[in-house]
Amino acid sequence: MENLIDLPESPAMPESRGQANLSYKFQRLREKIRLAIASGELAGKLPGERVLAERFGVNAKTLSKALTDLAAQGLLHRSIGRGTFVKGSEPRELKAAARWLVLASPSGDAELLQSLLQSLPNIQVHYTTADLRPSLLAQFGAVVILNKNLDEAFLRDLLIRNLAIVTVGHRPRMFSTHAVFMDSALAANELGRRLFLDGHRHVLAVEAAGETTLAQTLRESAARYAADAVVDSGYAKDVVSAVANGVTAIVCDSVLAARTAMEALKVAEISIPAQVSVAAIGRADADVPCSGCFLHSADEAAAVARLLEPAAANARPTTLWLHGRQMDRGTIAPVVTAPLLQIPQFDLQLNAAP
Repeated sequence: MENLIDLPESPAMPESRGQANLSYKFQRLREKIRLAIASGELAGKLPGERVLAERFGVNAKTLSKALTDLAAQGLLHRSIGRGTFVKGSEPRELKAAARWLVLASPSGDAELLQSLLQSLPNIQVHYTTADLRPSLLAQFGAVVILNKNLDEAFLRDLLIRNLAIVTVGHRPRMFSTHAVFMDSALAANELGRRLFLDGHRHVLAVEAAGETTLAQTLRESAARYAADAVVDSGYAKDVVSAVANGVTAIVCDSVLAARTAMEALKVAEISIPAQVSVAAIGRADADVPCSGCFLHSADEAAAVARLLEPAAANARPTTLWLHGRQMDRGTIAPVVTAPLLQIPQFDLQLNAAP
C-alpha cells in the first residue's frame, strides 16, 4: 500500500499551495479508505485513529477529516466514546439509539405523524429537503418518507448513504425501498362482493384523477359475483347525476371524497342508504362518515417501526400490505325495488365498463 507522507511545510511555501497539498492528500486518503472497506480489508469497528494514521502514513488531522467525510457520505458510523464503525456493523444498541428522519407533506399526515412520534424514538420531522445538508443527514439511521412528491435525485442520495428507507402510502418510481401500503384492492374486492350479493347492479367508483385501481377491482369483483353488473367511474361531484342514471351504490377511495359525495347527496335530498349505499376505503382514525374499510394510522406506524428494526432495516426491500379495519356506519343496504327516483337529469357522460 502506497504511503501518504506529510512533508514539513517550507516557510517560503505559499499558504494556498499548502492547503492544496493537504486537500489532495485528504482526497487520496479518503479513496484509499473507501477501497479498503469495499474489499473487506477494513470491516466492523475500525482501529483507533492513531493506529489508522500510522497504517496509512498520515497525520491525525488528515485522517480525522477523511473519516468525517466518509461518515457524512453514509459509509461510516462515528460514535463519541464508542469508535468508528463501517455502516451497518455498529452494535445493536447504537442502531437502536439512531435518530429517524421523517420527510412529511405540509398538507397532511398529522394523524400518522402523531402515531409515528408515539411508536418511534428520536424522530425529527422535516417538510422540505432544502436544509438537509450532508452533515445533518449523517446523524440519522433511517428515513421515513410520507411526501409523495419527494425529488427522486434526493432519494438516490439517501440510498447512496446506505440509509434504511421506508416510504408510506406510495412507491418511488425509479428506486426500490421498504414500503407500507394499504391493500386497497383487497378492501375494494370485499366491498364489491358485499354490494353485488346485496343486489346492486350499478355502482359508481369515486377516485382521484388518473387513478383506476378502485374501478378496475370492482369490475373484477362484478365478474365473479354479478356478471350483469355495471361499474362507472367518476368524481365526488358526479354522485347526484349518477344516482339519477341508476347508480345504487357509491364506493369512494378516501374519507374526504366520501364526505364530499355524502354532502352532495344530502343537498339533493337523496336518502342514504334507502336510495343509494355509500362506502369508502382509505386512512381514517376517527369520525368515519360511512361504512367501509379504513386503515388506522397506529397500524401504519407499527408497520414502519417493524421495518426499521435492526434485523429488517438492512434486509432486501420489503413491502407490507395492510388490510385495514372494517367499519359499519349503516350506510350500506340491500337493493329494494322501488319506483324510479324523481331526480333532475344531468347531461353527464360517465365512464361505464364496456
